[in-house]
Amino acid sequence: MLARLVGRYSPSGRERGAVREFRRVARALGYATSVDRAGNGFARRGRGRPRLLFLGHIDTVEGRRPVRRRGGRVYGRGSVDAKGALAAALCAGASFDGPGELTIAAAVGEEADSRGARHLVARRAPDRLIIGEPSGWDGVTIGYKGELQLVATFRGHRTHYSSPTPTTTDLALDWTAAVRSLASARHTESLFASLTAKTVAVESRRVGDAETTRVTIDFRLPPGTTTDEVLRLLPEEPGRPKLAIRIRAEPVEVGRANPAVLALCAGIRSLGARPTLWRKSGTSDLNVVLPVWNIPAAAYGPGDARLDHTARESLAVAELERSVRVLAGAFHRLAEDGRRLGTRRRTRRRA
Repeated sequence: MLARLVGRYSPSGRERGAVREFRRVARALGYATSVDRAGNGFARRGRGRPRLLFLGHIDTVEGRRPVRRRGGRVYGRGSVDAKGALAAALCAGASFDGPGELTIAAAVGEEADSRGARHLVARRAPDRLIIGEPSGWDGVTIGYKGELQLVATFRGHRTHYSSPTPTTTDLALDWTAAVRSLASARHTESLFASLTAKTVAVESRRVGDAETTRVTIDFRLPPGTTTDEVLRLLPEEPGRPKLAIRIRAEPVEVGRANPAVLALCAGIRSLGARPTLWRKSGTSDLNVVLPVWNIPAAAYGPGDARLDHTARESLAVAELERSVRVLAGAFHRLAEDGRRLGTRRRTRRRA
């Protein structure tokens, strides 16, 4: 199943074939399937409350890799990030018999702009949520830093290189240095708790006497720091650039005692391991949906995240199988937990 999903090359914006394969695999396992206007694929079992959602993503970064099985591993683009999580969820949910409804979503565009998740977020919120991202079969991710990526455009006029007047690019580089100093002032011993800024690109162009320099800056924000706060801190000088926001995602962190985390940890312990709770410096679709839905949630999936986006991306079949067992137990626990919660709510309303 994993090899079939990985075999459909699906960089962001070209996911249609992989979504079709996801639906074919899901139907063979007894799911009802559908696709929405954004191109997200869905596999469903059961009905009613509680509504459980496993939100994975079917897209990958660019870079086709040959798909092969060797030495107990499946190699190929997306095996870790994050088709392994989708394969595990489909297998785990194949025996789901309620109570409630289980939906496994293969979202599009996560590696680019999370357009699939942004389309979903306007819909009715589920009761419980697991995001499909690599954490290792015995790990659960409870936090992601936020991201603010912006393009600063500087415009000026050509000056003689012997002149003391700075060039437009000089002003852009001075401004960039001021921004990086701003981030450095908020550095801590913990990477997760630090504000960081990276210069992604510097592009300069001249047409006649007019000069334009564009600098792309990527900030990673710890919980407690909002994108609005970073924007307010940005210096206006030197150069007074025009700013355009390319990516904007708020940081998120969930409580370690919320039902989704507890259900996954119980599944890991049932296989004799001690769960590891991760806080990651990257982002995921959790950054998009959690601030709106505000429900119990966590991120989970097989694979070593250090292999994400690399030529060595691969997933051990044994780890995939353990993740299936962890997720099957978590789905059952979340369904039962949701049913008990619903019963208590109905009892309070009658009282």
